[in-house]
Formats: sequence, structure tokens, C-alpha cells
Amino acid sequence: MVMRYFGNKEDLFTLAASIDLALPDLTTAPAGEVGRAMVGHFMKMWDSDGTLMALLRRAATDPGAAEQMRSIFATQVAAAVAPVCPDPSQAPRRAALVAAQLIGIALGRYILDLPPIIEMDADEIVDWIAPTVERYLTGPLPEPTST
Repeated sequence: MVMRYFGNKEDLFTLAASIDLALPDLTTAPAGEVGRAMVGHFMKMWDSDGTLMALLRRAATDPGAAEQMRSIFATQVAAAVAPVCPDPSQAPRRAALVAAQLIGIALGRYILDLPPIIEMDADEIVDWIAPTVERYLTGPLPEPTST
């Protein structure tokens, strides 16, 4: 697939380096709608961006592609979520949780073809996932548990 669409891995990585997630300005989202804005944006991206999907497929087996995916999500998602986090120093951690959630949905829906996720339309997935992403972005830190 990489050869077909991108020529070779190096060309894919060059293209991937220029992937702009075009994340929405989350500070303009109404209170309680930040998660919905983020998940809705990603559902549109996964449905329309073949480059991002090809990178996700490759990242599962290629360390270079995985690093590229990490870089894209760490820089762009962290920058987008920092202004809405209660403590901006927590932005990298919160962004990583959001990325894991969104990449997991993409993996289940578009790569593993999990029937229950495939059967949902994008709006239903947003309805399910947005509250979790909202909590990751704007909620209080969890209380530590003692063992």
C-alpha cells in the first residue's frame, strides 16, 4: 500500500512529516463541548485522510512510522489541548490519553474492522467517546489510589 500511494517508506515519512491535523481552536468550543469538538474533528479526518490512515497502518509494524505518528500527536494535539487544560503542564499527559483513545477508535474501525464500531455512524461514535475525551481534557486529575 505504501509503495502504491507513496512510492517508498521515505516518501511516506516525508509526507507524514507535513501532516497538519488542522485541529480546531478548542478555546472557542462551548463549555462541555471540547471533547465533542475534538472527537468530531478526528472522525472527519479518519474518514477523509488517506495519508493519516496509511501512516497508522504502517505505524503498527514500523518503528519509524510509529515515531512519526507519536510526533504528530505529541506536538499538535498537546498544543491544541494546553489552553483548555486546568493545568497546562498536564497537556502532554492529557494529549496522550486523547491520542490513545482516538487512535484506538481508528484502529478498531478502519484496520481491525470490529463490527460493532463499523456499524456505528460517526455521530454515534462521537456521542460515545466525547464525554471521555472531555474528561481527559478538562476534568480534575484522578485521586491517587493506595495499594
